[in-house]
Amino acid sequence: MTNCPIRLRRLRRTPQIRRLVREAALTADDLIAPVFVEEELELPVAIETMPGVYRIPEGRLEDEIRAISADGIRAVMLFGISHHKDSTGSDTWNPDGLMARMTRAAKAAVPEMVVITDNCVCEYTDHGHCGVLLEGEVDNDASCTNLARQAVVAASAGADIVAPSAMMDGQVSAIRLALDNSGFGHIPIMAYSSKFASAFYGPFRAAAGCTLEGDRLSYQIDPMNRREARRESKIDEEEAADFLMVKPAMPYLDILRDLRTQSDLPLVAYQVGGEYAMIRFAALAGAIDETAAVFEALAAIKRAGADLIISYFARTAAQQLREM
Repeated sequence: MTNCPIRLRRLRRTPQIRRLVREAALTADDLIAPVFVEEELELPVAIETMPGVYRIPEGRLEDEIRAISADGIRAVMLFGISHHKDSTGSDTWNPDGLMARMTRAAKAAVPEMVVITDNCVCEYTDHGHCGVLLEGEVDNDASCTNLARQAVVAASAGADIVAPSAMMDGQVSAIRLALDNSGFGHIPIMAYSSKFASAFYGPFRAAAGCTLEGDRLSYQIDPMNRREARRESKIDEEEAADFLMVKPAMPYLDILRDLRTQSDLPLVAYQVGGEYAMIRFAALAGAIDETAAVFEALAAIKRAGADLIISYFARTAAQQLREM
């Protein structure tokens, strides 16, 4: 036997000891399930770029929310696929529009479910941008005004948390002021604070029916910019955001780690469609063990500092966690 008094393997010897010294933990309470809700749809529609994920008909949303709750998930994020698009996304601030209706339906189905609305207009505009276009450019301040109107409608419909994702400068401040002035000072803001112009969004855009004209390079963060991401999140925190988010997750674990060091706010990571598709398609091809890969990826996100993870694997992960 070698003279080696320090043996790290002592703490890896049995499953019980490994669990005892595990540094990061993942539970169903850490997971948020995204839900795509399409109006004027009869049956669920499979999303080809994200096998196992579906667009849910608005009329079946309550059943879907109950099923998600039964899997052990405590929070959902709602994305609407609108059939009433226009140049401004005005359906989002219509009290009888899709965003309001699906929020009311989700809360009616499971009142204790935490319902988070994705507050943007890209799924509701005919050009696919996240704001108002003026001479071919997104008008930042006009877009903030509309996002604030939208957040108030979401809160009025019963949203527990609003999550602005448009990456407009000042959007958190505008939404906070609007919520406070409308009697919703208790509603938290989950800011998409470090959202990158990523190639990994491709499957989501197909899922959400977003037909983008051009690109979003002028308002989403350059993937090469680490310091800028920290600045974006710092500003959102100063504007009274209650959560900070990094999107995507796996390619930006360094940003997540930076924010964990920089901020004491709850941190959210969005494991986006491209991340889901890579694991799913690799598993379908027999290249990897899907369950092991999913938990390894989620563990990496938690280890980097996330408190919550938005993931298309949320339901299956919650089911497996319960079995384990």
